[in-house]
Amino acid sequence: MEINKKKEKDVLIVSVSGRIDAVTAPDFEKNLMESIGAGEKTFLLAMDHLEYISSAGLRSILAIAKVLKTKEGKLVFAGLQGPVKDVFKISGFGSIFTIFDTEAEALKQL
Repeated sequence: MEINKKKEKDVLIVSVSGRIDAVTAPDFEKNLMESIGAGEKTFLLAMDHLEYISSAGLRSILAIAKVLKTKEGKLVFAGLQGPVKDVFKISGFGSIFTIFDTEAEALKQL
């Protein structure tokens, strides 16, 4: 798993590639929690290059969203592909979170 961050306006864009599974989910969660601790409130998770997400990855996303909610933050997603998109649909994450087709589209709305 690789995580890259860039800041655009008040939005922290977090690009995730590879896999978020039982092995990498704790690092993913820790990385984003550190950004929240540093004062970030609006996150756009760009998942164009994410190949796989497990239940551990979904759990990490829920934990991050829960902390953001207490800080009146926001978490949105963009670029879900193939199996990751399917997992979001099946798990119901599509109805819990706002999901955009592209990063540009998401930035317009934030």
